[in-house]
Amino acid sequence: MPNVLETLVAGALEDAVARRIDRPYSDVERDLDRVASPLDALAFLSAGDRVKIIAEVKRASPSRGSMAAIADPAGLAADYERGGASTISVLTEGRKFLGSLADLEAVKARVGIPVLRKDFIADPYQVIEARASGADVVLLIVAALEQARLVELHTLAEELGMRVLVEAHSADEVARGLDAGARILGVNARDLTDFSLDRDLFGSLADRIPDGVVRVAESAVSGPEDVAHYRAAGADVVLVGEALVTGADPAATLASFIDAADRA
Repeated sequence: MPNVLETLVAGALEDAVARRIDRPYSDVERDLDRVASPLDALAFLSAGDRVKIIAEVKRASPSRGSMAAIADPAGLAADYERGGASTISVLTEGRKFLGSLADLEAVKARVGIPVLRKDFIADPYQVIEARASGADVVLLIVAALEQARLVELHTLAEELGMRVLVEAHSADEVARGLDAGARILGVNARDLTDFSLDRDLFGSLADRIPDGVVRVAESAVSGPEDVAHYRAAGADVVLVGEALVTGADPAATLASFIDAADRA
């Protein structure tokens, strides 16, 4: 079976090269001076004792195909904020997730909480264009990056004022993420090489993430019981996508997830 992650990264890099023709480095760097200073996602995800939710604007995925049309991503993000989300994740990958930087820009213009660019980032240009488009946070996937590049991109994002969600899927990747300086570290229950799921992976790795680093559980959330499961296993934050975009009332669904975690 082909490595899905490698295919996604290669496609994202090809698309970044194409965008750079229309929006070269000089234009992106000029745009950096035009966007508002980033919000501190670490503060939003660390405040208080309740579980925090990163709510995702996600139209499709390689594992599920099309899930929701989301004609108004900014409106959906506003619903998420109303339901208690602490950060909005916006899929900007266009080939398999049907997202775009335009989605991110629209969401950023609507909400007052941090916005995460979720994509397959492997090049400095992608980090810079994320900030120029208003992102407060970027995702870096350890499995997609050599250690030197992971450190380079993490450092660049922080120099631009952003926070980084560093995503791991094994004990080795957790260690690599921490060595790169991660302050927000996610464990993805989905193996991005073949898209299989293991909801218990977070619990098996949570103790390897030291106090002071925000622990994020990602994927395998279909209902309130899954959020409660992750909270009981030590998650500070749960990232939720599919369960919100396929529901009838995203704000109410999100609020029910937070309440379930409070009871865990």
